[in-house]
Amino acid sequence: MKIRPVILCGGAGTRLWPLSRSLYPKQFIDFGGHTLFGNTLRRAMSLPDTDSLFVVCNEEQRFLAAAQLQERNGQGRVILEPVGRNTAPAIAVAALAARDEDDVFLLVLPSDHVLRDVEAFAAAVADACVCAANGRLVAFGITPEWAESGYGWLQRGDALATGFSVRRFVEKPCGEDARAMFAEGGYYWNSGMFLFKPSQYLDELQKFAPDIYARSCAAWEGRVEDTDFTRLEAGAFAACPSDSIDYAVMEKTPLAAMVTLAAGWSDVGSWAAVYDAEDKDANGNVCVGDVVTVEASGNYLHSNRRLVAALGIDNTVVVETGDAVLVADKSRSQDVKKLVARLAESGRVEKDAHIRVLRPWGWYETLSAGDRFQVKRIMVNSGASLSLQLHHHRAEHWVVVCGTGEITVDGDVTLLHEDQSTYIPLGARHRLTNPGRLPLEIIEVQSGAYLGEDDIVRFDDHYGRQ
Repeated sequence: MKIRPVILCGGAGTRLWPLSRSLYPKQFIDFGGHTLFGNTLRRAMSLPDTDSLFVVCNEEQRFLAAAQLQERNGQGRVILEPVGRNTAPAIAVAALAARDEDDVFLLVLPSDHVLRDVEAFAAAVADACVCAANGRLVAFGITPEWAESGYGWLQRGDALATGFSVRRFVEKPCGEDARAMFAEGGYYWNSGMFLFKPSQYLDELQKFAPDIYARSCAAWEGRVEDTDFTRLEAGAFAACPSDSIDYAVMEKTPLAAMVTLAAGWSDVGSWAAVYDAEDKDANGNVCVGDVVTVEASGNYLHSNRRLVAALGIDNTVVVETGDAVLVADKSRSQDVKKLVARLAESGRVEKDAHIRVLRPWGWYETLSAGDRFQVKRIMVNSGASLSLQLHHHRAEHWVVVCGTGEITVDGDVTLLHEDQSTYIPLGARHRLTNPGRLPLEIIEVQSGAYLGEDDIVRFDDHYGRQ
């Protein structure tokens, strides 16, 4: 039997603000040379009998996911959700993609967790395969380290050949119940990872959540394939009920089983959890980026752009980005969500996006903005190209600061080199391409009555964007 990992990459990121934003969730954050999504890919592809995988993500993160998959030479397919509908439908479309393969187990993995012991993880997956071969839907139970009320719990039932039946699921208990289960024993944290045959999951989904099953089937049947992505039929998927695999299937099926997993698991749900998961210096500090400390200990200090200098502080979180700085007591890091809620109430754009915005061709960042003008720095990867487009409300000046740019304006093509510039009149069809081997960087000065990103009319795009 082959293992087909299904990496779930949906959801919006807020708990690790300001690095995590609603348009840039935590699985893509660079924690000093690695991302949680990249680690999940590496872990999944290291398993024996794994030949390819599925990534299920939303439209906004599709190029982030595809780029990291390509970086790691992963063989797989990116399935796009037009809207988020929780884990039961997301897993259903992956199961439909593998339905005709009799020799496959689906291994469902959230993309934003930490697992330190890869060998223990592989051993638990092997045990789960034995259970799944006998028709079980297998969850991975984490031996609890404390009475956590923010996780779902599993109660261990009768012993099976390589695991246990599940007596019951407990969804995020109150503190008193969590303490009672922790004291009693026989209860485990529900990791959100699962393994089963695709057909077995679909059979149980059809039995216990027929609406989710029917809508997922319709969305899959109406899919459109392109070079990099599988796009589900939007109307059918949007009509699908939103529910988790736990509520829709696992709490109802008599086939639920579990294997125990002791592999240094964390769902990295707060800055304190990030601190626990990372290597520390001699003073117990986690320092990422340009950080200098004097008489400071037990801190998480993360510089994204500027120098962070810490003097005489303990057990503090400081996270710096280009447009925001978080300073928090590490013991209060779960309450970052309160800050994010305040930002949402105030309509602050810092809740949703960074000043550097990733695109399939590279990235751009806003350097300055005011009444009727905006200045951006744009980087275009080697061989990449922006769409052929026009703007109804703005004109643009481009100055090349590094590399070579191929500029198309109303059909005329020009090569620009370092220190050369051009003007794009309002309403002109234009395109920017990097024909060279080095990254192309330009400064763009926009002027006009409206400068929003939705003032783009695309005529041709290499990346399938409308």
